[in-house]
Amino acid sequence: MLPITGKTKLLGVIGHPVAHSLSPVMHNAALQAISSDHVYAAFPIAPADLPVAIEGLGASGVQGLSVTIPHKQAVMPLLTQITETAQQVGAVNTLWRDGHGWQGTNTDVEGFLAPLLELKRDWSGGKAVVLGHGGAARAVVVGLIQLGCPEIIVVGRSPEKLAQFADSWTDQEIKQALQVLPWEELSKVIPQATLLINSTPVGMVPHPEQSPLDQYLVEKLPPTAIAYDLIYTPRPTKFLQQAQERGLVTIDGAEMLVQQGAAALKIWLQRDVPVDVMRQALLHHLEKSA
Repeated sequence: MLPITGKTKLLGVIGHPVAHSLSPVMHNAALQAISSDHVYAAFPIAPADLPVAIEGLGASGVQGLSVTIPHKQAVMPLLTQITETAQQVGAVNTLWRDGHGWQGTNTDVEGFLAPLLELKRDWSGGKAVVLGHGGAARAVVVGLIQLGCPEIIVVGRSPEKLAQFADSWTDQEIKQALQVLPWEELSKVIPQATLLINSTPVGMVPHPEQSPLDQYLVEKLPPTAIAYDLIYTPRPTKFLQQAQERGLVTIDGAEMLVQQGAAALKIWLQRDVPVDVMRQALLHHLEKSA
């Protein structure tokens, strides 16, 4: 590890709370591996302090920030420029500075897509079913459009939130591909799913015994379907255990976490970064914590 000096540049993550963040584990492992004179720290920023914190961190010379809950939307009015992807998602998770101020993008989309692109499948005739209608689902929908998926069905338990989700999009391609359905309709679309994504927190620690789907619904999935859970702890989740028992291809949220972090680090450093090192550091940490 390089010594921290007066020349060491600072990166970090802002959130509230943020002590649980695994981003410092991944990013500092990568920075050490390439002998980059940077450190990555966690900054707990209360919502009421966000505007002054963003200004102060910029004035302090911080070069880049990851953004997590609850600041992904609230930080947007404080930025001088936002990428088209982040505008579509309606949230940012990565900030960097230029001569005019903070700019923002959303690397969750790239992180979500990375393991799917590795499969090298043709998605032009696919039907994706997304469980949940929160912020994570928004990044998933944008990613699925970029993947070329022509049918996206978002299923949720709140009719009001489903309607708001459907009405929130302005992109015509998304509006044409997107359909929202109440949870009671899920059994009708599951048998047609090419890809099933859990974007809900159901199954996350401290309730690892839960799954968003009853076993009979998992049994309805086609044998060629892919089950993707955005949760990365426990590994595997109950939902992915169910899918594995069916012999389905499964993906968990650890790879999305690694890939979105790597995409952010590339922006900050303007160079390739050791994704394998980030992955190994994350998985080692998760195994120790299990």
